[in-house]
Amino acid sequence: MADLLEGQGGGRRSGSFGRGVYDPYYGRHLERGPLADVQDLSFVKINSEKLVLRRFEARDAQALSSYRNDPAVARYQSWESCSVEEARRFVESLEELVPGTPGQWFQFAVSRTPSGALIGDCALRCTEHDPRQAELGFTMAPAHQGQGLASEAVRSLVTYAFSTLDVHRVFAIVDIRNVPAQRLLERLKFRQEGHFVENAWFKGSWSSEFLYAILRAEWQQKVEGEGGL
Repeated sequence: MADLLEGQGGGRRSGSFGRGVYDPYYGRHLERGPLADVQDLSFVKINSEKLVLRRFEARDAQALSSYRNDPAVARYQSWESCSVEEARRFVESLEELVPGTPGQWFQFAVSRTPSGALIGDCALRCTEHDPRQAELGFTMAPAHQGQGLASEAVRSLVTYAFSTLDVHRVFAIVDIRNVPAQRLLERLKFRQEGHFVENAWFKGSWSSEFLYAILRAEWQQKVEGEGGL
């Protein structure tokens, strides 16, 4: 399973929000960064060479249910299974959302063409206490793994986060057993910033996680200086 990927079900961050925020990973209160309206109210789609990241549509429910029910896909995710009805309700819940809303995940459907079938999804959440930082998640259906498509989807989403949403830092939290997700992030030049040991109770046992991140300046240097990743 060359592209078994971690999705937004990772993370499991918590804390109290006020003038600052207590970060449980760093063990200290963080000052709020410069706040800005990062919402993309006009979002329709993101185009890349082989893929389109678009809004979810009602027709995607069957495909979403199908790959979320795969035990290998669900292994490091927050869900165990997903019925078609649950998928329909999930898609409906996304209708009024827009990318860049602080504290709220936005799910991007991944397909090969604007009207094509769903082959995976990515998600982005600008943090509530500082919307210039965003958490990333991603999942690809098994039939479309091992073809470089997950890397292309994540690369497109990170570029969108830095250019359109104007975020300063993108990060991802990955189960330490999810080696393919780690390799994908490393190929995209994300830096491993933290190793949290048995920090999360997950599916019946304590699990450990890696924190990966990249700054906008680093991303722009790698894209522009190396002719693309």
